[in-house]
Amino acid sequence: MRERLLTGNRYQPLTVRSSRLILSYMVNSQERLARTFMALVDPTRRAILAQLERRDGASISELAKPFTIRLPAVMKHMDVLANAGLVTRSKSGRTVTVRLRAQPMREAMEWLRRYERFWSNSLDRLTTYAESKEAEARRKGR
Repeated sequence: MRERLLTGNRYQPLTVRSSRLILSYMVNSQERLARTFMALVDPTRRAILAQLERRDGASISELAKPFTIRLPAVMKHMDVLANAGLVTRSKSGRTVTVRLRAQPMREAMEWLRRYERFWSNSLDRLTTYAESKEAEARRKGR
């Protein structure tokens, strides 16, 4: 039986070309995912994203205000966020406005959900253990 790929509303035979497209998509998807996680590792970048989550865009100088680092360092953080696709930038005159783009985070969450079954049971057991130790400490403290 020949392999077939669903495209649109019909099946087409898998060819070398469509196999390459699938492989290309998978590699690009993994690269995007890696860039997203690498961008989210840094606390300054997460703080910038948190600011953008509360606003519909902000200038780079507004985003830089809460930090003790200099503007060039903030600009480097913005480059990493833009490279990961987490923000978009638009320029009007001399002002660069940055907006949150959540799609890469959605893709990261979808990826994490696939592995949730492996760690959710462990977290449930950890919670149960911590609660029992807390209750035991309260009983001893009485």
